Amino acid sequence: MKEESKRRKIIKTTHGEIQAPFFMPIATKGAVKNLLPQELRQIGAKIVLGNTYHLWLRPGDELIKKAGGLHKFMNWDGPILTDSGGFQVFSLGARAQKNFGKSGVRLTEKGVEFSDPENGKKYFMPPEKSIDIQLNLGSDIIMVLDECPPFPSSYEYAKKSLELTTRWAERCKKHFEKKVKNKKNRPLLFAIVQGSVYEDLRKRSAEELIAIDFDGYAIGGVAVGEPREEMHKILEWVLPLLPENKPRYLMGLGKPEEIVAAVNAGIDMFDCVIPTREGRHGRLFIWKNNVIASKAKQSLTNIDNLASTRLPRRSEDGAPRNDKYFYETININNEKFKEDFSPVDASCDCELCKNYSRSYLRHLFAVKEPLALRLASVHNLKFYMDLMEKIK
Repeated sequence: MKEESKRRKIIKTTHGEIQAPFFMPIATKGAVKNLLPQELRQIGAKIVLGNTYHLWLRPGDELIKKAGGLHKFMNWDGPILTDSGGFQVFSLGARAQKNFGKSGVRLTEKGVEFSDPENGKKYFMPPEKSIDIQLNLGSDIIMVLDECPPFPSSYEYAKKSLELTTRWAERCKKHFEKKVKNKKNRPLLFAIVQGSVYEDLRKRSAEELIAIDFDGYAIGGVAVGEPREEMHKILEWVLPLLPENKPRYLMGLGKPEEIVAAVNAGIDMFDCVIPTREGRHGRLFIWKNNVIASKAKQSLTNIDNLASTRLPRRSEDGAPRNDKYFYETININNEKFKEDFSPVDASCDCELCKNYSRSYLRHLFAVKEPLALRLASVHNLKFYMDLMEKIK
């Protein structure tokens, strides 16, 4: 990875280069919900994130390999990052518990056993299997298998968890190097820093993973229920230890103001369900006072203030109040938009804002027309893509 400036880096992958900082739309099961690959390209997406856990269970990594890999299977020619499946094993254990009376999650030194929440079928995933699945998918950036401890976790539990994660990471790298023969044209392998909210454990995790030596480093466990204040502490502890010349990935986060603060702290890569999930519920991000590019740049200059400002309260219609931020969120289901024939955001050039009104989008949601989900998702992802460009 070559460095262009303090916060602008070029990450080279087998399917192209990406300039950091960047945001990855989530294509959990081989598709970003409601959107076509060409729509992702139109809004400026350079890379998407697929999910090892879900793609292994359905339709299966071997089938996807026969199809020519995930890129060909989903018709996406840009880079793909796949997470290891560790987070889903634990997060979906509760669903298996509800459906079948037990989560089926059992950790051992060898790997993790879990039950499919859809049918109760048992699976076993050792670290090596996670690497094999991701290689079959044809991933450009592969994540090692880790344990994602819940919040809160005791110090002793977090300590044992990070020790297991380190041992698994070492096994992942050994297996990866054994399987990948072409050293020049190969996927990147990233490790994941854990340690919950304990400073010494976070630092220990980072130091141990750096000693093993990976292509990039992710910071995990910051989106599992802990207070947002903990995120800032964790970044302060970990980032000074991570190599300057390697990518830094903050997993599963976040809100626009959190991304701005994290970039300022030194993060290069992000993913989050927020833009598409919020869009599917009719909540849309718009630049404050229809901020155009030049003004948006000004509004992002005082990043420290944004990072230290408390998260906004919610208004009566359930949408966040962003009085102190560079953007606001509207709930298009609100009655006041019924006869609002203006675009959702006059400064946005996405398909929704160029061609349709707030009134029309509200109507689509009111009659449960699936097009509403598509248009809202396109707009919110475009907002996130524009945000990354304005930061650059």
